[in-house]
Amino acid sequence: MGQSASTALITSRRDSNRSSHRSKSKFTVPIIPMQVEEQTEFIFCEGPDYISDLPDECLACIFQSLNSGDRKNCSLVCRRWLRIEGQSRHRLSLNAQSDLLPLVPFLFSRFDSVTKLALKCDRRSVSIGDEALVAISSRCRNLTRLKLRSCRELTDAGVAAFAKNCKALKKLSCGSCSFGTKGMNAILDNCASLEELSVKRLRGITDGAAAEPVGPGLAAASLKTICLKELYNGQCFGPLIIGSKNLKTLKLFRCSGDWDKLLQVISDRVTGMVEIHLERLQVSDTGLAAISNCLNLEILHLVKTPECTDMGLVSIAERCRLLRKLHVDGWKTNRIGDDGLSAVAKYCPNLQELVLIGVNPTKISVELLASNCQNLERLALCGSDTVGDAELSCIAAKCVALKKLCIKSCPVSDHGMEALANGCPNLVKVKVKKCRAVTCECADWLRTKRGSLAVNLDCGEPEHQDASVSDGGLLENVVEFHSVANQMPLPSIASSSTGRSTSFMSRLGLLSGKNLVACTFRRWSGGNSSSRG
Repeated sequence: MGQSASTALITSRRDSNRSSHRSKSKFTVPIIPMQVEEQTEFIFCEGPDYISDLPDECLACIFQSLNSGDRKNCSLVCRRWLRIEGQSRHRLSLNAQSDLLPLVPFLFSRFDSVTKLALKCDRRSVSIGDEALVAISSRCRNLTRLKLRSCRELTDAGVAAFAKNCKALKKLSCGSCSFGTKGMNAILDNCASLEELSVKRLRGITDGAAAEPVGPGLAAASLKTICLKELYNGQCFGPLIIGSKNLKTLKLFRCSGDWDKLLQVISDRVTGMVEIHLERLQVSDTGLAAISNCLNLEILHLVKTPECTDMGLVSIAERCRLLRKLHVDGWKTNRIGDDGLSAVAKYCPNLQELVLIGVNPTKISVELLASNCQNLERLALCGSDTVGDAELSCIAAKCVALKKLCIKSCPVSDHGMEALANGCPNLVKVKVKKCRAVTCECADWLRTKRGSLAVNLDCGEPEHQDASVSDGGLLENVVEFHSVANQMPLPSIASSSTGRSTSFMSRLGLLSGKNLVACTFRRWSGGNSSSRG
């Protein structure tokens, strides 16, 4: 009936019966379906099943290279694949609601090789309790990583029982849980191989001076990374930090209390730290001076610490001369500027990454950084009122190793961008955002001038400069168009050309604002092409 002839090799049951007395082997011939009688039954010849001959180890390696969805599909093929997929799965993430308890024996009899487990519960749901956690730990004694999120029904007793069963734990991350210092100390006393500890909003820790100290425990000897986030009394972890002699990374985010004195003690006892993050912390130049005792410091993040000034940054630059990455969010307090950055340029020649947010450097410090830090590869200048065309031209002329440049909300214009056409020979990507004096024409010109350079331009929200031409129809169409566009999938809009946009708008019945809409589409498509470039 108009279909093309099939060339598959098939066997006629009638022919096989006719020749069965001559030979036991099946005879296969190519048959065109149009020439076969309707009542004839056909059987496809089965070839050898090579996959069944693969060893379990080979199938396990294949499964481990697949994503989670593909692994689930493969486990439905046959019982053998179901068994191998379960035994070869080392990472598992479960919805840790209270109804998980009766499923624990079945789940961990199938997934009996899990070493990395995540238990996450929705904040509005009732989480698993101690019984479920203990049942899991008894079946996953080789667990090395555990992540707990919003498991508010867990108590110190349940966590302590878990710690006794899973002594090989190397990484623990818990957030929005309700157990306290006793459970945390049980982890530290039993898991001697613990290397990374991340704690966020641990509600069981008592606020105030009566809080029981955490640590150091047996884990202090192996801990390399400690991250504390949004803790009312994060300083109760002081004994743990001080006792962790091999600590390399310390991250403190939005933890209440004055940290200057504790940082002084920490820096005297733990001098091998190479990475420190301080964000929205009550710390001053005294604390920064204490951190300068870490002579091997390579990465420093100072984010929204308003009491830190140039003096503290100078003390770090003078002593921590191995600094490679520096992030400073000055919160527009103008307390860190040319003096501190000039010290960094003078004493830290190995600097590779510099991010300045809400800091106002001038050409003085920018020129020193560009001249002295010859290894600077990544530079971001955001929210600065003093970084203009002169500073950008200086960067283009002297940052020879620069590969990535990001400029956001700075008074930079096309003139400064043009300097990048012949400067920074290793530059591969430029991102400009909310710099209104930089035009799309300049970005296109820069792409043409340097074909290998990716230029990402985002001018921010467009200003309706022609709004006075029509106070009625056009502005109304803009509002109506945005309400519809928000419901349409973005890729179809972004990939539309000008001509296609007109037909698209005609189908929506919005031709009254065709000219303005087409202009908007061109602006969007220009932004998307710049992002792809």
